[in-house]
Amino acid sequence: MALPAQLRAIQHHLRTAQEHEKRDPVVTYYCRLYAMQTGMKLDSKTPECRKFLMKLMDQLETMKKELSENDSITQEVVGNAHIENYALKLFLYADNEDRAERFHKNMIKSFYTSSLLMDVLSVFGELSDENIQHRKYARWKATYIHNCLKNGETPQSGPIGMDEDEEAEFGAEGFSGQSFSHGGSFRADLPSQNQNQDQGPAPGIGFAQDPGSGPTGPPASNYNNIQIPPGAHAPANTPAELPPPSGEAGKPLPAARSVPAVDPSLLNAQQQGGVQLSPEDFTKAQKFCKYAGSALQYEDVNTAIQNLQKALKLLTTGKE
Repeated sequence: MALPAQLRAIQHHLRTAQEHEKRDPVVTYYCRLYAMQTGMKLDSKTPECRKFLMKLMDQLETMKKELSENDSITQEVVGNAHIENYALKLFLYADNEDRAERFHKNMIKSFYTSSLLMDVLSVFGELSDENIQHRKYARWKATYIHNCLKNGETPQSGPIGMDEDEEAEFGAEGFSGQSFSHGGSFRADLPSQNQNQDQGPAPGIGFAQDPGSGPTGPPASNYNNIQIPPGAHAPANTPAELPPPSGEAGKPLPAARSVPAVDPSLLNAQQQGGVQLSPEDFTKAQKFCKYAGSALQYEDVNTAIQNLQKALKLLTTGKE
């Protein structure tokens, strides 16, 4: 089914969902969930939009049943960690390629897909400042390098020349959604209106691709107004000062990591007297532990230690 023009803003998120159906169905599920949430805000009353969104809901209901034993679907904390870690994995791959001055379509797509998945994180609640910065930097990088290659220019690696006042445009605006509960029926969230449209099982929802499948954006020259030291605008997890990685067959080696110092007060942590933990505190502590576990799946020791220390501090002092 073709994507209605009114819902054009979600086309790239739906394309990302299609691309991951076999590779990572959890990514597909949450990309479609974000697309449905955003699409309902854009236009849920026009007949063609309503029909499209209802078919998207059918897909989500089917996926939810098929993945009913997957913790990333049944537990939002785990799902949040899954999407966030996947987005950061793509980001760090693209960032390493960029700093090694290996500019190619796959690294552009990795930057851009990472930014789309940062959008998707909004289904779990408000984005952290760090993820907002990662999203902005990834979108800018994808636009800048794409335009440089398109114009036959050599991009500058790293964050040099980034104009903070510019937002990269890719033919579809990004919409940050509110927290979305998907415990019940998706169809129940559509405004009550004529529902005589076809509600049968939907095959893969398709949409017409733009003639140019790559991102479009401001000319590369727009980013050359200012010169910024390396790392000045790179998000916190970006290895700004590392030398270009090298490996066999041009594959980048994993970026060296500096392991954070462990807070001595947490080495023999015991709950302080008089500390009363709320249900929210326990939920936050559980979230930090889940993030740490997910980070270890990607051998990200730095992030794992940081989250475990946050959990310990919260449990022992009642403060983050």
